[in-house]
Amino acid sequence: MSSRSGPNPWDPFAMAASGSSAPLPVSSAPPYPGVARLADSACFPQYTASLKCLEANADKSKCQQEFDYYKECKKKEREARLERNRKRSFFQ
Repeated sequence: MSSRSGPNPWDPFAMAASGSSAPLPVSSAPPYPGVARLADSACFPQYTASLKCLEANADKSKCQQEFDYYKECKKKEREARLERNRKRSFFQ
């Protein structure tokens, strides 16, 4: 354990809580692995459309059509992935 006191300079949550305005470290990697996969998804346009709708409308019910398009796209994407996995056998 470290005997140092104060916020961890690499922890953005600790820095925000302490009121520190020190700059965060700059990295070219996405903040977490899921970000890169989301942008590569075939459903990314539906995802961004649903978010834009939410930003434009305070009422979520107005965005139901965008939510449904995204949900259907994700279902199709999942089914395609499952089918690819079914065709690929590790025991042949």
